[in-house]
Amino acid sequence: MKLVTAIIQPEMLDQTMKALVRHGVGGMTISEVSGYGRQQGHVEVYRGEEYTIDFIVKVRLEILVDDPEVEEVVQVIAGAARTGSVGDGKVWVLPVENVVRVRTGESGLAAV
Repeated sequence: MKLVTAIIQPEMLDQTMKALVRHGVGGMTISEVSGYGRQQGHVEVYRGEEYTIDFIVKVRLEILVDDPEVEEVVQVIAGAARTGSVGDGKVWVLPVENVVRVRTGESGLAAV
């Protein structure tokens, strides 16, 4: 079992979620996050004053996936979230040793 984590542009969330649901993903966790990568923030002008925005708002998706499905899920996310612009995001995969459903006590894939 793996944890697929993706950081994407907020405006790409809806189409990425729809693509994942069409692919058969049954659940995911979504969080609003802030940070920066290579673009290192940007400057905005508000009422004639320049402000440096160090952290850019992004969306973080977390999805538990069975090992054989990992590459397909990563490709679905990367394809749906891609705009071709700097700051499109990142996707990474981490191993998960176990998962327990709190309500029933089920563990492993049965808990996903």
